[in-house]
Amino acid sequence: MKLTGAQILIECLKEQGVDTIFGFPGGAVLNIYDALFKAKDDIRHILTSHEQGAAHAADGYARATGKVGVCIATSGPGATNLVTGIATAYMDSVPMVAITGQVPTTLLGKDSFQEVDITGITMPITKHNYIVKDVERLADIVREAFIIAKEGRPGPVLIDICKDVTAAVTEYVPKVPKKPEEASLGVTEDEIDAAADAINKAKRPIILSGGGVSIAGANEEVFELANKALIPVTTTLMGIGSFPGTHELFTGMVGMHGTKTTNMAVSESDLFIAIGARFSDRVISDVNRFAPNAKIMHIDIDPAEVGKNVAVDYPLVGNIKKILKRLIAKVEKKEQSDWKNKIDEWKRLYPLKYPKDDVLRPNYIVERLYELTKGDAIITTEVGQHQIWAAQFYKFKSPRQFLSSGGLGTMGYGLGASIGAKLGRPDKKVINIAGDGSFRMNCNELATAVEYKLPIIIAIFNNHVLGMVRQWQNLFYDGRYSSTNIDRGTNFVALAEAYGAIGIDVRKPEEVDEAWKKALASKDTPVVINFEIDKDDKVFPIVPPGAAISDLIEE
Repeated sequence: MKLTGAQILIECLKEQGVDTIFGFPGGAVLNIYDALFKAKDDIRHILTSHEQGAAHAADGYARATGKVGVCIATSGPGATNLVTGIATAYMDSVPMVAITGQVPTTLLGKDSFQEVDITGITMPITKHNYIVKDVERLADIVREAFIIAKEGRPGPVLIDICKDVTAAVTEYVPKVPKKPEEASLGVTEDEIDAAADAINKAKRPIILSGGGVSIAGANEEVFELANKALIPVTTTLMGIGSFPGTHELFTGMVGMHGTKTTNMAVSESDLFIAIGARFSDRVISDVNRFAPNAKIMHIDIDPAEVGKNVAVDYPLVGNIKKILKRLIAKVEKKEQSDWKNKIDEWKRLYPLKYPKDDVLRPNYIVERLYELTKGDAIITTEVGQHQIWAAQFYKFKSPRQFLSSGGLGTMGYGLGASIGAKLGRPDKKVINIAGDGSFRMNCNELATAVEYKLPIIIAIFNNHVLGMVRQWQNLFYDGRYSSTNIDRGTNFVALAEAYGAIGIDVRKPEEVDEAWKKALASKDTPVVINFEIDKDDKVFPIVPPGAAISDLIEE
């Protein structure tokens, strides 16, 4: 059948099972929006307040559901407004297809109105990108883009489409979507045998479960390996939820804001098993003093990550789930472990703690949320102290429960992500834990949440400062608080109400439960809770920059 490029794009999206798109219209995508209008019974378009919000919403939708998130923007500033969201998805391996409009082919390269080389700009932050100048190639490019976004290590793909291509007419032939090719299992039986032997002989092993475990759906295999061989488990920030936070083998997070138990265990381990993790600087700190007594085993789908930051003794590259299944079959079952007993003692001696007094503490706020939601909510965060408090004090049980910008550290991520998560998982309570600094950056997306009647909760930990930066200035810059005071008199409750959301103010510990219960009871209206906390509450533990992870500051 003969269709326009815009219609072909929509038909290809329908082929791929896309039911939701986040975006903002403009001149270069008018043909696409016209086709979207006609397809509104098949694809829901969510009009965000800003293109960055659309990218973060597509990201949150993808993380919460495991599907490919889709966002759309016009050319020029519309396209560049997606860049931070695309980079966020790239750093955290999130499958996304970003569609941008471009000026007509006859105007390319002429500094035309709203023209920008978005493929050039996004080349370093996408798995692949395209500029479509020929309608004959459009369908194949869209289909290929979804394959690339999903297969192997996932990530964002950008499709830039010239406006005249969306108006041109050609033959469209429907196709059944191809399934992404599974990563080849290049691991030999000898390598599996050597890895299993290392695990069986290890006296002090520890597993690091990273974000790749959740992406691969390999959390059950990590659970089985840990329980069979009685191996303690830690996670990266991105790996939170890939192993139950309530399990006796869980030691807490690792690295800069890891627990003392975990960082001591890593430092004393004789075998460090990293699964789906990339050895970020926030995990290893001083590489020369990271796990100094341990052999390193690294299981990952991306060969570029193995040996990149840390020398590896047992590299196992390929499909994590399949590798773990083969490994588990050869690992010996352990009934008891002196190493586990030692770590249990450390957990007893060095728990995460905070002052228990009549001051409103962020740690307490998160603990009460955990209790009231029974650990079953999806938590998104912005970036800063509140992000770490959420990671430390909410016990995540499942993958795709904790959505946070780990690699890029994007302030302003969480609100858009919570919108995407709620639309993707309407059955779940979705709470965005924010700092006042982060919330200001994209608070305009409250209008989106109100418009679509999304009962998300935004919990602002309002200390009137840029908390994490101030903490560093306090600890490492002799208290020189340069440009971190943001006490501008903003009334967040009034702001919420101006948007049409519910606003709640909390200043005392005894008000916390009532606020959470009221917010959790909302059926179709977003709720903003302004928690007034002290500007000098700090995140502990913290590893000073350049120190070994065992040299942490506890309080």
